[in-house]
Amino acid sequence: MNALQGTSSKIRKFAVTSLFAAIIFLMTFTPIGFINLGFINATIMHVPVIIGSILLGPSIGACLGAMFGLASLIRNTAMPNLLSFAFSPLIPMPGTERGSLLALAICFIPRILVGVTPWYVHKWLLSIRRANTQWRLTSLFAAGIAGSMTNTLLVMHLIFFMFRDVYASVRGIPVNEAYGLVLSVITVNGIPEAILAGVLASAVCIKIGDPF
Repeated sequence: MNALQGTSSKIRKFAVTSLFAAIIFLMTFTPIGFINLGFINATIMHVPVIIGSILLGPSIGACLGAMFGLASLIRNTAMPNLLSFAFSPLIPMPGTERGSLLALAICFIPRILVGVTPWYVHKWLLSIRRANTQWRLTSLFAAGIAGSMTNTLLVMHLIFFMFRDVYASVRGIPVNEAYGLVLSVITVNGIPEAILAGVLASAVCIKIGDPF
């Protein structure tokens, strides 16, 4: 009986993981990955990774993060925009005829860690006091914020440290103003996206509970 229950649990976990992966790719390649907040279009493409991390653990969360990175790589290669050179080595840096392998670090490292950070934040907060419903909601909200800010902070800082001159050039600003723009993006985009991720993660996870 225990063996059958173990097999059933593994099949269920695989099915849910596959569902999250499909949602990640769907959000990446359709407009549903963005929510209009009025002053910005907030991305929620990382939210399935965050929820997957909380429900399924950091190992599967990291795998989902890698899927998010792969989807981002494909999107930026197939549908390049102004900053796609920072996410795909196949997109030439402006002013050159070649891309950079450093783009792979930006594309994958932050996204993988998005699948790890929320689980640890959630578990740590649950460990420091009794897990009533209110505190559980708080821990889930904080985990969502942590996962989103992991993505924003790492992506923007890696772009700055690896491609500072090119980033300043495509943004049309002096190099010495590049970090100020990075901080502006983190504040204007990153904070609302983090709050939204916290709300969505807590709303979904509190309904599902801890079935895995």
